[in-house]
Amino acid sequence: MGKLALAAKITHVPSLYLSELPGPRQGSRQAAIDGHREIGRRCRELGVDTIVVFDTHWLVNAGYHINCAPHFQGLYTSNELPHFIANMAYEFPGNPELGRILADGCNALGVDVLAHDATTLGPEYGTLVPMRYMNEDQHFKVISISALCTVHYLNDSARLGWAMRKAVEDHYDGTVAFLASGSLTHRFAQNGQAPDFADKVWSPFLETLDHEVVEMWQRGDWQAFCGMLPEYAAKGHGEGFMHDTAMLLGALGWSAYDGKAEVVTPYFGSSGTGQINAIFPVTAQDGSAIPPAQASNPASNAAGSRL
Repeated sequence: MGKLALAAKITHVPSLYLSELPGPRQGSRQAAIDGHREIGRRCRELGVDTIVVFDTHWLVNAGYHINCAPHFQGLYTSNELPHFIANMAYEFPGNPELGRILADGCNALGVDVLAHDATTLGPEYGTLVPMRYMNEDQHFKVISISALCTVHYLNDSARLGWAMRKAVEDHYDGTVAFLASGSLTHRFAQNGQAPDFADKVWSPFLETLDHEVVEMWQRGDWQAFCGMLPEYAAKGHGEGFMHDTAMLLGALGWSAYDGKAEVVTPYFGSSGTGQINAIFPVTAQDGSAIPPAQASNPASNAAGSRL
């Protein structure tokens, strides 16, 4: 019935918003803003009606959650970086119907997910910042998925991504895009040093690691990347423990994925972290490589590195 038409790994750094405003950072993130607008343009070209964002700024301590309210509107100030994002206006429609379909599809495949359609819960800036540039005219409906998962297995996040794709294909009458909203390595600059690292990555090790990963994506070396994802998330200080990336790769077929990433915004450093906008072409998959549900292991207690 439905179709997953576009998948991408995207940046949401708050300096995109600062880039709009008069001051020393004005214009500094134009390439990333242009990348967001290009992804929005391609979504329109492909007939996408709803953008689903795996948001690494939505922290959850139990279960997976979907924010699928009918409508989102408000002023947003970041509690994490209130000097970067303050009183940022937002408005766009939601999609309660699709949210419930996604939750039902995940639960049917053994991934516990709750859809919240009657809620006052607002989206986090991992959703709000990219929608500011991809969805300025409120063309797309938007759904936000919790992806800062503190006590979750990456296996289960990969299964969630696959279950959501199958739910779209089997039960939704429409066309959808999935966006993994989060960084590559995510080691913020030490307090007091942030200005010095405004456009840099924290260490040569982390920057080299990221460049190697991007090259793997461009080569289509997914079996190796999926195998190293837990260690990459841990040693690279992965944002949201890289659950957004596991969700996206799960939707694409995990280690059996056979596409090659297209970089839309070249890799850049921001406050010590590594950032990119990259589109992953959606290819036909049968789900045979999706990892099994992870059994609980009391000896494995490193949040985010679990697989």
